[in-house]
Amino acid sequence: MTLQPGDTAPTFTLLDQDERPVSLADYRGQRVILYFYPAAMTPGCTTQACDFRDSISALAGAGFAVLGVSRDEPAKLRRFRERDGLTFPLLSDPDHAVHEAYGAWGEKQNYGKTVTGVLRSTFVIDGDGRIEHALVNVKATGHVARLRKLLGVDA
Repeated sequence: MTLQPGDTAPTFTLLDQDERPVSLADYRGQRVILYFYPAAMTPGCTTQACDFRDSISALAGAGFAVLGVSRDEPAKLRRFRERDGLTFPLLSDPDHAVHEAYGAWGEKQNYGKTVTGVLRSTFVIDGDGRIEHALVNVKATGHVARLRKLLGVDA
Protein backbone atom coordinates (compact mmCIF):
# COMPACT_ATOMS: atom_id res chain seq x y z
CA MET A 1 0.00 0.00 0.00
CA THR A 2 1.34 3.39 -0.98
CA LEU A 3 1.00 6.42 1.20
CA GLN A 4 -1.17 9.23 -0.13
CA PRO A 5 -1.10 13.01 0.44
CA GLY A 6 -2.63 13.77 3.83
CA ASP A 7 -1.57 10.43 5.36
CA THR A 8 0.57 10.51 8.50
CA ALA A 9 4.17 9.70 7.63
CA PRO A 10 5.36 6.55 9.41
CA THR A 11 7.85 7.36 12.14
CA PHE A 12 11.29 5.78 12.11
CA THR A 13 14.74 5.84 13.62
CA LEU A 14 17.57 4.57 11.41
CA LEU A 15 21.35 4.75 11.59
CA ASP A 16 23.05 7.23 9.29
CA GLN A 17 26.36 6.84 7.48
CA ASP A 18 28.21 7.66 10.71
CA GLU A 19 26.15 5.12 12.72
CA ARG A 20 24.22 7.87 14.51
CA PRO A 21 20.47 7.44 14.99
CA VAL A 22 18.29 9.74 12.90
CA SER A 23 14.54 9.96 13.49
CA LEU A 24 11.82 11.57 11.45
CA ALA A 25 10.85 13.26 14.74
CA ASP A 26 14.20 15.11 14.62
CA TYR A 27 12.76 17.12 11.72
CA ARG A 28 9.42 18.05 13.29
CA GLY A 29 8.46 21.53 12.14
CA GLN A 30 10.54 21.21 8.98
CA ARG A 31 9.60 19.90 5.55
CA VAL A 32 11.47 16.72 4.59
CA ILE A 33 12.22 15.09 1.26
CA LEU A 34 12.62 11.40 2.07
CA TYR A 35 13.85 9.39 -0.88
CA PHE A 36 14.39 5.65 -1.21
CA TYR A 37 16.97 4.28 -3.65
CA PRO A 38 18.11 0.72 -4.46
CA ALA A 39 21.86 0.75 -3.77
CA ALA A 40 24.67 3.17 -2.99
CA MET A 41 27.38 3.66 -5.60
CA THR A 42 25.39 2.28 -8.53
CA PRO A 43 25.03 4.48 -11.65
CA GLY A 44 21.37 5.51 -11.27
CA CYS A 45 21.58 6.01 -7.53
CA THR A 46 24.74 8.07 -7.92
CA THR A 47 23.05 10.28 -10.52
CA GLN A 48 20.07 10.84 -8.24
CA ALA A 49 22.17 11.48 -5.12
CA CYS A 50 24.41 13.93 -6.95
CA ASP A 51 21.35 15.74 -8.32
CA PHE A 52 20.09 16.14 -4.74
CA ARG A 53 23.60 17.28 -3.68
CA ASP A 54 23.67 19.87 -6.46
CA SER A 55 20.20 21.13 -5.49
CA ILE A 56 20.68 21.08 -1.72
CA SER A 57 21.22 24.86 -1.37
CA ALA A 58 18.02 25.68 -3.24
CA LEU A 59 16.05 23.00 -1.39
CA ALA A 60 17.39 24.07 2.02
CA GLY A 61 16.70 27.69 1.14
CA ALA A 62 13.08 26.72 0.50
CA GLY A 63 12.94 24.98 3.90
CA PHE A 64 13.50 21.35 2.90
CA ALA A 65 15.78 18.78 4.52
CA VAL A 66 16.81 15.81 2.36
CA LEU A 67 17.21 12.25 3.68
CA GLY A 68 18.24 9.31 1.50
CA VAL A 69 17.32 5.75 2.53
CA SER A 70 18.68 2.45 1.21
CA ARG A 71 19.29 -1.08 2.45
CA ASP A 72 23.06 -0.45 2.52
CA GLU A 73 25.02 -0.71 5.76
CA PRO A 74 26.39 2.54 7.29
CA ALA A 75 29.98 1.80 6.19
CA LYS A 76 28.95 1.63 2.53
CA LEU A 77 26.83 4.77 2.93
CA ARG A 78 29.86 6.54 4.42
CA ARG A 79 31.98 5.58 1.39
CA PHE A 80 29.20 6.76 -0.94
CA ARG A 81 28.93 10.08 0.86
CA GLU A 82 32.70 10.62 0.83
CA ARG A 83 33.20 9.49 -2.77
CA ASP A 84 30.53 11.80 -4.17
CA GLY A 85 30.67 14.69 -1.67
CA LEU A 86 27.08 14.17 -0.57
CA THR A 87 25.93 16.76 1.93
CA PHE A 88 22.80 15.19 3.43
CA PRO A 89 22.20 12.16 5.67
CA LEU A 90 22.09 8.69 4.16
CA LEU A 91 20.10 6.24 6.27
CA SER A 92 20.48 2.48 6.55
CA ASP A 93 17.35 0.30 6.46
CA PRO A 94 18.83 -3.20 5.98
CA ASP A 95 15.64 -5.11 6.84
CA HIS A 96 13.63 -2.76 4.56
CA ALA A 97 11.02 -2.19 7.29
CA VAL A 98 10.88 1.57 6.64
CA HIS A 99 10.80 0.93 2.88
CA GLU A 100 7.75 -1.27 3.46
CA ALA A 101 6.06 1.24 5.78
CA TYR A 102 6.29 3.86 3.01
CA GLY A 103 5.31 1.52 0.17
CA ALA A 104 8.80 1.74 -1.36
CA TRP A 105 9.23 -2.04 -1.40
CA GLY A 106 7.40 -4.40 -3.72
CA GLU A 107 7.20 -6.07 -7.08
CA LYS A 108 8.75 -4.40 -10.10
CA GLN A 109 10.01 -5.29 -13.54
CA ASN A 110 13.77 -5.69 -13.90
CA TYR A 111 15.07 -6.67 -17.33
CA GLY A 112 11.74 -8.27 -18.19
CA LYS A 113 11.46 -10.28 -14.97
CA THR A 114 9.21 -9.61 -12.00
CA VAL A 115 11.30 -9.18 -8.87
CA THR A 116 10.68 -7.90 -5.36
CA GLY A 117 12.83 -5.02 -4.19
CA VAL A 118 13.20 -1.29 -3.71
CA LEU A 119 10.78 0.91 -5.60
CA ARG A 120 12.71 4.15 -6.17
CA SER A 121 10.37 6.59 -4.41
CA THR A 122 10.26 10.07 -2.92
CA PHE A 123 7.99 11.40 -0.21
CA VAL A 124 7.63 15.04 0.74
CA ILE A 125 6.60 15.35 4.39
CA ASP A 126 5.30 18.56 5.92
CA GLY A 127 6.35 20.01 9.26
CA ASP A 128 3.45 18.27 11.00
CA GLY A 129 4.51 14.83 9.77
CA ARG A 130 1.94 14.45 6.99
CA ILE A 131 2.63 13.32 3.43
CA GLU A 132 2.45 16.22 0.96
CA HIS A 133 3.56 14.29 -2.13
CA ALA A 134 4.11 10.57 -2.75
CA LEU A 135 6.10 9.75 -5.89
CA VAL A 136 6.58 6.00 -6.27
CA ASN A 137 8.65 4.07 -8.82
CA VAL A 138 10.33 7.16 -10.27
CA LYS A 139 13.29 7.24 -12.66
CA ALA A 140 16.64 8.41 -11.27
CA THR A 141 17.58 10.71 -14.14
CA GLY A 142 15.73 14.02 -14.08
CA HIS A 143 13.79 13.18 -10.93
CA VAL A 144 15.23 15.97 -8.77
CA ALA A 145 14.55 18.57 -11.47
CA ARG A 146 10.93 17.38 -11.75
CA LEU A 147 10.61 17.40 -7.94
CA ARG A 148 11.97 20.93 -7.71
CA LYS A 149 9.44 22.06 -10.33
CA LEU A 150 6.62 20.34 -8.42
CA LEU A 151 7.71 22.08 -5.21
CA GLY A 152 8.30 25.46 -6.86
CA VAL A 153 11.98 25.50 -5.91
CA ASP A 154 14.03 27.54 -8.37
CA ALA A 155 17.73 27.15 -9.07
